[in-house]
Amino acid sequence: MASFTQADLKDLNDTFEHDSPADLLRWAKEIFGERIAALSALQRAGCMVCHMMGGLKLDIPVLFVDTGVNFQETLETRDRVAREYGLKIISLEPRQTMEAQTEQYGVLYLTPEGQKQCCLMRKSEPLLQVKGQFDCLVGSLRQADGGRRGNVPILSIDTQMNCLRINPLAKMTDEDLEAYLEQHKVIVNPLHSQGYTTIGCNRCTTPVLSNEPKRAGRWRHLGSWSAYCEINPTDRDGGISKSIDLPADLIDRILGRSTDFAI
Repeated sequence: MASFTQADLKDLNDTFEHDSPADLLRWAKEIFGERIAALSALQRAGCMVCHMMGGLKLDIPVLFVDTGVNFQETLETRDRVAREYGLKIISLEPRQTMEAQTEQYGVLYLTPEGQKQCCLMRKSEPLLQVKGQFDCLVGSLRQADGGRRGNVPILSIDTQMNCLRINPLAKMTDEDLEAYLEQHKVIVNPLHSQGYTTIGCNRCTTPVLSNEPKRAGRWRHLGSWSAYCEINPTDRDGGISKSIDLPADLIDRILGRSTDFAI
């Protein structure tokens, strides 16, 4: 195993600046083979990535964290995407039901500290169940999302999962996203047309007014300090995690270099 840092990805990120999302997905599949998966909550951008992967027939499974308190519309969107795009969607679940969690810890999401603990148990820990199975996770974060994601790189490292994250839509504008969804009639969560600009758990997501920020409906009752669940490394540390450990030959493939083993 060898250490791999965000700094090691700088040149490759620069090279990928103008590559299309489809090209980035093909590159990722070629490099990582069977050790790649997508991570999606099936929001607009995530549905676009799923549509592209299905169309490209890349055979990349999709990880979906079923928190146990998703909106029914979200679960129905998950099932439609799997069925109509021919994707294998793997649902990951928390250790406890929401009822059992509440009985043990109380209603966590009513305070900022409790919200972090709740998101950890219901979103991050289920994802950690598959740690070590994948060397790369495909995401759908975009710089146009703003906030902590305003500078999200195409490639970043995830120390919690010890893997690479690739966001093929990182450079995509809101206008280009909407144009793609409309042109290809992409399946989207119907809640998006009911005022929900972003969609999380049903306990902590509300519709958003036209003059509010996109993420105003997430943990509205807690204020702007609780805008992220932190399942994504960019939301935790700005995408500048220190390092991960990957096989040296995989790092060479990622960086497009060959190693001279001459003695």
